[in-house]
Amino acid sequence: MATLSLKVIDRNENTICVASGEDFVDLVCMHTYEEGDRISLETSEKNIYLNWQVDDALGAAFVYVTDNVSYQIPFGEKRISYSPKVFSGDRHYLYVQVARPDEVEAYRNLALNPADQHCQVPCFPHASANVETRGESVFAAKNAIDGVRANLSHGQWPYESWGINRQEDAVMRVDFGRRIRTGKVVLYTRADFPHDNWWVQVTLRFSDGSSQDFALEKSRVGHVLTFPEREITWIELGNLIKADDPSPFPALSQMEVYGRNA
Repeated sequence: MATLSLKVIDRNENTICVASGEDFVDLVCMHTYEEGDRISLETSEKNIYLNWQVDDALGAAFVYVTDNVSYQIPFGEKRISYSPKVFSGDRHYLYVQVARPDEVEAYRNLALNPADQHCQVPCFPHASANVETRGESVFAAKNAIDGVRANLSHGQWPYESWGINRQEDAVMRVDFGRRIRTGKVVLYTRADFPHDNWWVQVTLRFSDGSSQDFALEKSRVGHVLTFPEREITWIELGNLIKADDPSPFPALSQMEVYGRNA
């Protein structure tokens, strides 16, 4: 059994509320969050699959944790890429639970993580990129794995996306933190036409050294990309060739990677 602990800690490292348990712990925090507050997840076992809910309005995330995790509660500009309901009010319900074997073995979207952060943390999947438009939170790579597919506009939630700042060598990576098997990726490209451009070709690169090109069309629906199943630890989206269109703004609303844990 894993001993799990959840804490809410303020900017001065004072503990606001705390709870612990074996294989499951939940925490009701009667507190209005303030800037600098963070959520701490501590686990006696590392390299473990968990279901983690950092906020009741955000929902649970199936994650692979390799060490203790600190989740910084967003404020200001960083807040607008989330639903206005998330982290609001003076009562919050958090929990973490060790995943059941059937959950670990299930076929699922292994890229999905609404609790991902814009920093490197020992909690996977995790999205990163070599560019994000103007460094704004609404264009961060993590937005492309948060489960929100809305793609008919751009900017504040629910239209957050990964923006490439017109950079031709833009690359986004999803790290899984462990080995997975996948043969299917679904891309929801942003479709705020005519503001947006779109990609006519993209390349998927894999941690095993292989890569594959895919043709895309102008569409608001998901682009389903299938390929021979690979066992990998990360996947990259790059070589983004945009259409011959006046708009310079192609972007990605969501990337889904379907498969099983290896």
